[in-house]
Amino acid sequence: MTTYDDRASLTDLTATVERVRRSVEGVIEGKPEVVRLSLTVLLAEGHLLIEDVPGVGKTMLAKALARSIDCSVRRIQFTPDLLPSDITGVSIWDQQRRDFEFKPGAIFAQIVIGDEINRASPKTQSALLESMEERQVTIDGQTYELPSPFMVVATQNPVEMEGTYPLPEAQRDRFMARVSIGYPSPEAELQMLDIHGGVSPLGDLQPVAHAHEIVKLVEAVRGVHVAETVRRYAVDLVAATRTHPDLRLGASPRATLHLLRAAKASAALAGREYALPDDVQALAVAVLAHRLLPTAQAQLNRRTAEQVVQEILQSTPVPAGPQQQSGLTMGRGFGQQPPRSL
Repeated sequence: MTTYDDRASLTDLTATVERVRRSVEGVIEGKPEVVRLSLTVLLAEGHLLIEDVPGVGKTMLAKALARSIDCSVRRIQFTPDLLPSDITGVSIWDQQRRDFEFKPGAIFAQIVIGDEINRASPKTQSALLESMEERQVTIDGQTYELPSPFMVVATQNPVEMEGTYPLPEAQRDRFMARVSIGYPSPEAELQMLDIHGGVSPLGDLQPVAHAHEIVKLVEAVRGVHVAETVRRYAVDLVAATRTHPDLRLGASPRATLHLLRAAKASAALAGREYALPDDVQALAVAVLAHRLLPTAQAQLNRRTAEQVVQEILQSTPVPAGPQQQSGLTMGRGFGQQPPRSL
């Protein structure tokens, strides 16, 4: 079993993440749950899909997260005429050297912002598949490793909007979580006008964490303990999506892995060295819903994937507790709290 070597590593994690959280929330007012999910995905070595209508701060959230971390950042504006080589790079013939020279594309950065990803053709969208899953790019038979940490933060408008291409199943499955920002409350919108009415909120944003710190935090999250009962609970939730009558496509084994990694990161953000069923419950909708395809009848009945996941959470037995696992106390009320949502 892998655990933290000492308590200081967990203390360092929470302190660093708190700095990043405050920095991002200084730009995105009134959406603490969205900022927390973004940090959870970052520490879980995942990729984030931000889906919502125009003008609610999707790109602003992605840029604020990127600028708060001292990492290399590249932004890709997805358009219908964007080519795969614009993302991955291309080999160009060098007349002087009489050999091909590789020119890296925009994907060679630690934080890659893909703006309006569903405005590019499926051929261009597929250029991200290898990099998001294997953290490498293969061009002309040569494989190039991507830097660490590596995270894709993509934004997209709802597929019902004009000029968009729905993301294929394989592409959606590589995003660890999907989040919708939603409209701000009147109070938050009024505060936004007061603070950001005359200047850009990103203008004075400075990095509050370094790339090597993020790498260490990711390693610390890997050491979070997950009991056998919690792992089985995650498997049961995902398995239920594959047999649900309202779904024609359930979640993949990759979804189970992403759910477990996200739960470990959520536990670390809460200051715990172990994951609880609550962590799995809180992230289930964000991690699973965008991978599911409702049946035609479910769509006619206006049943959404989010509603199906909530139904599965209510019907799947939660591990009983409290219990003692390898010297770690699972805590009071283990498995007794109702599902939470980020």
